[in-house]
Amino acid sequence: MQEWNALLLDQMIWIVMGIVVILLWLLLWNLIQGSKLRGMRKRYNQMMAGTGIEDLEGLLIDLKNQQALLEENQNDHHKQLERINQLLPKQKAKIGIKRYNAFGERGNELSFSAAFVDDQKNGIIITGLYSRDGSYVYAKPLEHGQSSYALSSEEEEAIALAGSEA
Repeated sequence: MQEWNALLLDQMIWIVMGIVVILLWLLLWNLIQGSKLRGMRKRYNQMMAGTGIEDLEGLLIDLKNQQALLEENQNDHHKQLERINQLLPKQKAKIGIKRYNAFGERGNELSFSAAFVDDQKNGIIITGLYSRDGSYVYAKPLEHGQSSYALSSEEEEAIALAGSEA
């Protein structure tokens, strides 16, 4: 046992020096990691400043909730656009007006035919006839540019004018 004690005492300086080197290395490594941690903390505080949220987890949850709301709104808008696109061709938005003198009398062209049609030329045509004796207004339904009532040449021209709009 004496031999072991003598051996340990002879090597003790090297053992202590080794432990000191390890401790100095661990201290240096701890200082470096502390410096990196302070830098990360500073960047984290800058990122979180003004959000009103205490931690990053709360921020991420809030952002996820906001994204879900945005996606829901986007889906609603998409559905509304689809409904509008389905209704748009059915709108009687194409209008053609033809003014004329119905009875060949002198004067301005006070008679008219106005066609209100959709993309398939479904709609109505309204004709107003003016004469010295009075004014008369007629309405006729249109289906594919045709009516179950006789159409005058001016009414057909108004339908053609309405269908030529782009």
